[in-house]
Amino acid sequence: MLVLLPPSEGKANPGKGAPVKLESLSLPGLSGAREAVLGELVELCAGDEEKAREVLGLSEGLRGEVVKNAGLRTAGARPAGEIYTGVLYDALDLASLDAAAKKRAARSLLVFSGLWGAVRVTDRIPSYRCSMGVKLPGLGALAGHWRAPMAEVLPAAAGDGLVLDLRSSAYAAAWKPKGEIAARTATVRVLHAPTRKVVSHFNKATKGRIVRSLLTAGAAPRDPAALVGVLRELGYAVEAQAPGGAGKAWSLDVLVEQVH
Repeated sequence: MLVLLPPSEGKANPGKGAPVKLESLSLPGLSGAREAVLGELVELCAGDEEKAREVLGLSEGLRGEVVKNAGLRTAGARPAGEIYTGVLYDALDLASLDAAAKKRAARSLLVFSGLWGAVRVTDRIPSYRCSMGVKLPGLGALAGHWRAPMAEVLPAAAGDGLVLDLRSSAYAAAWKPKGEIAARTATVRVLHAPTRKVVSHFNKATKGRIVRSLLTAGAAPRDPAALVGVLRELGYAVEAQAPGGAGKAWSLDVLVEQVH
């Protein structure tokens, strides 16, 4: 099982420590594309601060993020699972998993990123600010920059099992499963059960809980149909929509009563 996650805007401060080593990150086929983004981002943020803030879409109150980006090559790094914070990652709570579940997380979780492309939760990275929606002056839109290298690397990472895609649309644009991989891919919406409306804040929390439940249970569904059965056994109310044709992903609706 491969679980595709979005990153979080908020990130923990890694403190002091050894800096990131691009060659040590998972998915080495992305190294060239990572170096290109890192190089331009650092140069941009080390130059005109106002221009960098505009390109990155940062408010005045987030000016410090520009300074942080300028020092990415020498900043301390920690496992990505400790860097990413926010609602989904609070609900997932990787740190409190038992040893077996942590090993499953290391194997199965893949976090998408505007800067790194995609990383495992065990990959050591610094705190940064660069969303997938950014358009760098030289490289252009990051989703487009990542599309080709992702298409080369991700099929092998997906293997022959289930792909659970929990990414937001901006990050999903960097890689779209195709063909037989799409046929064993499931996307998830979280709906308020009485109204059938998509929820926002609770959407992220529910997705984090789903991943935690799967990791804790040691579940390894091989395809979307099996995933539906597992989630129901774990207590989730799930409605599944099988794809309308070959090479298309399944869509799962998880129904929740609570929306806050």
